[in-house]
Amino acid sequence: MLDDEDLEFVFILQSLGMQRNVAVLITYLGSAGETTSREIEQATGLRQPEVSIAMRGLRGANWIDEREVKTGGKGRPSAVYTLNTPLSDIIKRIEDEKLRELADAMENIRKLKEMV
Repeated sequence: MLDDEDLEFVFILQSLGMQRNVAVLITYLGSAGETTSREIEQATGLRQPEVSIAMRGLRGANWIDEREVKTGGKGRPSAVYTLNTPLSDIIKRIEDEKLRELADAMENIRKLKEMV
């Protein structure tokens, strides 16, 4: 389960522009280590489709590893996820992105001032 500190971490990631479900997954995976989709659903309150969509974003950023583990019976194997990028590196990437956005905004302001 996510505690108060985890929820604050999620809120801050959201305030920086990250989608809520992605922020929840990063936060949970950062503390849980290796986990299944089902465990994620139970611990975070996210539904399976929400987990799947958010995982797509994490895969695209190359922030997770995913492997399949065969279950005891018949049926599909379970997917097991691990955050493969330290939270500090994810934060650094967000910081760099925000600094670029700020630099672009300041450059546009400078251009506007020159036009007046």
